[in-house]
Amino acid sequence: MKKLLQLSNLYFSLPTPTFERYLIDSIDYQSKLVGILGQRGVGKTTLIRQIAKRYELAVEKMLYISADNITSSLSEIAIDFSALGGKLLIIDEIHKADNFAIELKTIYDFVDIKVIFSGSSALEIEHSKVDLSRRALFYNLGPLSFREFINIKYGLRLQAYTLEKILSEHQAIAQEIREKFRPLEYFEAYKAFGAYPFFTEGELGYNLRLNEIINIILDSEVASIYNVDSHKINTIRKLLHLLCSSVPVELNIQNLAKSCEISRNTLYSYFYYLQKANLIEIIGGDFKNKKLLNKPDKIYLENVNLYNILCDDENSGSVRESFFVSQIKEAHDVKYAKQGDFIVESKWVFEIGGKNKGFEQVKDIKDSYVVADNLEVGFGNKIPLWLFGFLY
Repeated sequence: MKKLLQLSNLYFSLPTPTFERYLIDSIDYQSKLVGILGQRGVGKTTLIRQIAKRYELAVEKMLYISADNITSSLSEIAIDFSALGGKLLIIDEIHKADNFAIELKTIYDFVDIKVIFSGSSALEIEHSKVDLSRRALFYNLGPLSFREFINIKYGLRLQAYTLEKILSEHQAIAQEIREKFRPLEYFEAYKAFGAYPFFTEGELGYNLRLNEIINIILDSEVASIYNVDSHKINTIRKLLHLLCSSVPVELNIQNLAKSCEISRNTLYSYFYYLQKANLIEIIGGDFKNKKLLNKPDKIYLENVNLYNILCDDENSGSVRESFFVSQIKEAHDVKYAKQGDFIVESKWVFEIGGKNKGFEQVKDIKDSYVVADNLEVGFGNKIPLWLFGFLY
């Protein structure tokens, strides 16, 4: 315990970024058990340190541990720390702990202490042997929004807007934002290196670090959580590259399975692993117990920066649609539309395209909008793509 306390004190002595991610005000600080899930690299460790400060406890009342650096069980540590007067236990990388679900249940049921834990987005919480859903509140931390990237890189304090506000007042909002910076110029920077907060550690090495993160997610997290051997991980890596080069509207399941030399059912399992790991986003094709109920309508890489790493020749249409989906899915339900590209909340229809995109596909549809890339300020029902990066 002495060594753990020393390491914990070092953790809390680190400088904490003043910028706070969108999720921090959504946390229920009265809950006894809070889980922060997300892809490696999105900033979970920093976020939980910021969350801990919200409790306004003395440092000695809080203990930070990383589950890959402990020898005792989680429940033993919680019991010992509680006996010392501890009030808040923070567990990072919980997916690396043995029997984490049982351990968390034990702590919840028998130890008078609050727990915040972080884990891989691929974590099989819902399929673990112990049902934590009745005890823990889970939050998913996504990549940086375009707004968050701007605020961090340039020290601005730009606010987020609801979807309804953007749809009804986008021209005025865009004009106001344009007075502070050139959105199209900064949008290019976001697409190059803006989805992960580690860009602050060096933009030149950003792609190398992101490639390393992808490899760790596949070789460590997906491999261990889903018990996938190295040969099959290489097949999954090949599938990622194939998805990257595929135009979503032309997605061919049979050809993908054939190219990967796997069955359709195995392909669907790999889709599931990649979606859970937040490496792809699937529109349609809902899963149940790892089995796909129907063919996916469209598949994208989870955020625009992944296209820089995984694509030899990225498709501009795929990148545009991926950005739109990645920004809007944090708070809204997105589905494939028979006319247009997407329907959101079963109400609003969106057609995504370039600056000169017209309304031909959606002209007769109520509540329909064209979302245009390379456009600073829109008009009528034509809205700049970059502005959807201000939803969170």
